[in-house]
Amino acid sequence: MSEQRGPLDEAPELQHTAGVIAAVVTIVLVAAALQIAQLESPVAEIMLVIMAVAIALAWIRIVLDPHPVRITRGMAYVYTRPTEDGEPVRVLRQGGVFQSATYLGERRFEPVFAYHRAFDAMFEAGHDVQRVLALGGGGFAWPKHALVEHPGLQVDVVEIDPAIVRAARRWFFIDELAAQVGAVEGSCVAGAVQDTAVSSGEPARLGIIVTDARAYLERADAPRYDAIVNDTFSGREPVRQLATVEAARACKDHLVPGGWYLVNVVSQHDGADLTFLCDTVATLSQVFANVQIVPALDEGLAGEDNYLVVATDGALALAEAIPFDDDFLGSVMHDG
Repeated sequence: MSEQRGPLDEAPELQHTAGVIAAVVTIVLVAAALQIAQLESPVAEIMLVIMAVAIALAWIRIVLDPHPVRITRGMAYVYTRPTEDGEPVRVLRQGGVFQSATYLGERRFEPVFAYHRAFDAMFEAGHDVQRVLALGGGGFAWPKHALVEHPGLQVDVVEIDPAIVRAARRWFFIDELAAQVGAVEGSCVAGAVQDTAVSSGEPARLGIIVTDARAYLERADAPRYDAIVNDTFSGREPVRQLATVEAARACKDHLVPGGWYLVNVVSQHDGADLTFLCDTVATLSQVFANVQIVPALDEGLAGEDNYLVVATDGALALAEAIPFDDDFLGSVMHDG
């Protein structure tokens, strides 16, 4: 029987073809420019400028494949760019930074960023994790990876912007994921009515909740989770209303006893400013018995350094944790 190949299987080949087309277009345009350069007139100079712009646009359109996305906070952009080893990744960029990324083809369910892989510490430490709440959807990079790797897992994802959810479905393989694991509009943990059937007939394992994350945490009917992941940003800035003592207490109210709260924290000024990291650790230390920091540094794609802060009332002994003392602690953040 011959192997059936779908559009996703062909993604690397399509990317290679796009590169070849762009190269051919460039050669043709350069050849034309050389012919024009033989002319001695202002018109020739103007034509050369137009030709240079055409070459640049050809490369951008064919190789990067850009897509502008209108979101609640302005504009975001989805486009393709290579990693340091030349492998193409599709990125979601908003506010001057990458909000999410995905590989294409066979690796489309693997996380691109190191901090997404760091979230897996919740599974590796012997902690029993069956139900997770992810605050911040973006391209659903970590939920996508976690659901494929852990068959018994259920993940609710809270994303404030419906346009981001639509972008994730269209360009980040979330519709394909939903077809595999089942999806609901609302909490899959709470048993919302399933809107995407699974061939196995099993209950949905992905819940998509379009609302403000803080508002969701303050709902009395929201279920309890084994772990909560906070990956919320507005462009470069963290969402402050999810970084306070009051927000941490709301998270704790929706964790099972000994459950884990994991926060992605990003440095500023090229890694030199760790003020928000110090403030986050100080704030979570007011609410949870144990707090640890794990570095999750990326080379190439990330302009700043990422740190995973893990907080719990249970036992916590992460092998890669960075020790800190009271002098490291920053200011405790509060609402208002």
